[in-house]
This record gives sequence, C-alpha cells and structure tokens, in this order.
Amino acid sequence: MAALRGSARRGCLRCPQPAALAAAAALAVCAFYYLGGGGETFSSATRRLRATPPAPAGPGPRGLHLLFMFTKAERNPALRDKAQAALRSLLRHGRLGASDVLHLHLVTEGASRDIGLGLLRDLLRGAAFRHQVIVHDVNELTEKLFPIVEAMQKHFSAGSGTYYSDSIFFLSVAMHHIMPKEITRIIQVDLDLKYKTNIRDLFDEFDNFPEGAVIGIAREMQPVYRHTFWQYRRENPQTKVGEPPPDGLPGFNSGVLLLNLEAMRQSKLYNQLLEPTMVQKLTEKYHFKGHLGDQDFFTMVGMEHPELFHVLDCTWNRQLCTWWRDHGYSDVFDQYFQCEGEVRIYHGNCNTPIPED
Repeated sequence: MAALRGSARRGCLRCPQPAALAAAAALAVCAFYYLGGGGETFSSATRRLRATPPAPAGPGPRGLHLLFMFTKAERNPALRDKAQAALRSLLRHGRLGASDVLHLHLVTEGASRDIGLGLLRDLLRGAAFRHQVIVHDVNELTEKLFPIVEAMQKHFSAGSGTYYSDSIFFLSVAMHHIMPKEITRIIQVDLDLKYKTNIRDLFDEFDNFPEGAVIGIAREMQPVYRHTFWQYRRENPQTKVGEPPPDGLPGFNSGVLLLNLEAMRQSKLYNQLLEPTMVQKLTEKYHFKGHLGDQDFFTMVGMEHPELFHVLDCTWNRQLCTWWRDHGYSDVFDQYFQCEGEVRIYHGNCNTPIPED
C-alpha cells in the first residue's frame, strides 16, 4: 500500500560505519572488492573514481550505479527475505556488456551491514558480469543531507516536527550534492521489487529523458494523492491534480528512481525548488502535508513543474498494493491501478505478495 509505504520504509531503513582498509581481490569474472570482510567504502571508492580517467564519449562500456537501503535487518527477517528475492531476480535476468561494471551502493548500518554484505557475497558468486559493492554509512549520509532537506521534512515526514534521522528518506532529493561528480547517473530502488527483465534496459531509459528532465519516475498507481490533495481539488474543481492517467496528474511512486545527477546539478530550477522558501510556497499553494518523504516532494514538484520528470512506463514499477480500493476509493481505483504491457519490475508495496515465476 502506497499510503503505508512511508512507515514501512522507516521500519526497514538506516545505515553503517565504513570498515578499515584491505586489499582488493579479483574473483574470477567478478570484481567484488572486499574491505574488512565487506564492500569498498564510499570514501575509498570516491578517491578511486576520481583517479580513473573518464571513459570515451559515445556507446560502449558503462559504470552502472544502483543504490538501495538495507537497515535494521537484524530485527526484520521479512526485509532480509525481500532483499534476497529482489537481488536474486535482478541477477537472474542481468546481462551486461563485457566491460560494464554494476556498482551496487549499499546504504546500511551496524549489524545490517554484515547481513547485507553476506547476502551479496552469496548471491554475487554466480553473477555473469563484473560488479563492485560500495558501502555507505547512514550516519555520514544523514549528516550531509540534514542541512539541505531539514526545511522540507516537516511537510513530508511522518509524525510532527523535523527529525534528524528522517533526512535519509530524502536521499534521492539531494543525491546530486552527496555523490562525487564522477557519478553522473544512479538508480535508487526499494527492496520489495522483483525484476523480470535485464537491469541494463532500465539504465537505457536515461537516454529517453526529454530536455530539461532530471529524474525518471513512474506514476503512483493508487488514488493516494487524490486523497492528499483533497483541499486543493475542492478549491480547484477543474484541476488535473490527483486525477488518474492518462490525462491526470496522479502523483509519483519512488520505488524505482532514475536520478540524472549531472542534470540535477545543472538545473537551476530544480535546485531553486530545494530552497526552504520555495518548499513553503508550494506546500501552501497545494495545502500539502504528506508522510512519504522523497515521493511526496517529487509529487508536489511534479504538479508544478512536470517538465523536470521523465515518466516511466508503469511496467517499470508495477505496484501491487490495493489498500485504497478498500478505503473509500473503490469507484475510481481501477483507473489508477490498470497497467497494460508486459511487466518488467513488480513492486510488492504494502507487503503485497509478488507473483511467482
């Protein structure tokens, strides 16, 4: 359920401390870098990236960056099961070029770090492509994020007030300020996914961004924002805000996010929208109060500036939650929930079971 997604995310996300240095070892066709028994740390990976000459322009090998959060896993066996299923399906369908490298960015903490790295080690042994694991400490990321996103948290976080720890749920919003400039594109994904196609094809979607777009994201497939924008909709009865596709603006779901970091850095408009005064102005205009973190921010901005977004086909984030069908919106639910075409990524949000192969 999209409405419960924020609380679910808070129940399974947070991050670890980087380990000490150790030598990188090449393992057969894989390039898994060990560091104190785990992945390479963010700081060491950044130094290496900056020391590596840029790849030539044009088609050819690419560094494919994929980020996911894995926290509090020691207390959440369901999260461990979801992560294992998601990563197994990703690897089963993954087909990369001979010189491509899949960089897996693991955002984690404490005991979850060891669990996550152990899970990745087991699964990646059979990977038929080169890969690298980079570990991010949630506390370090939060420290960098907080000054940027503090003002927006009161509008898009669960509970009242602005919580320092909530900043991590806005990582995607300010990712262009956090990642080194050598990383120009990254995909952030939830772990309640099941991949039915090659992950490389999802990276190809970056090439379909229209001019001015900085983020690729699929529409929300429930009437979540029909509900959230109720006051604005009442005051503006002809609005498309909260209306279903194809002509309406149903809002976004952040389970699959394509972040063109270079475009985000260069976009004057996008960075202006991060300013506290702009966030306040838009939340007042739309009478907006949410609790889903980055998803709420992108949805509200998308109502005002849809040109900043490349809308992914629903088959790239086929959400399965049906909570709102049974909570007041059965008459319009199917207009939001329908999705034609062969599904490429299933999203089992609100703990909805994903179809078996």
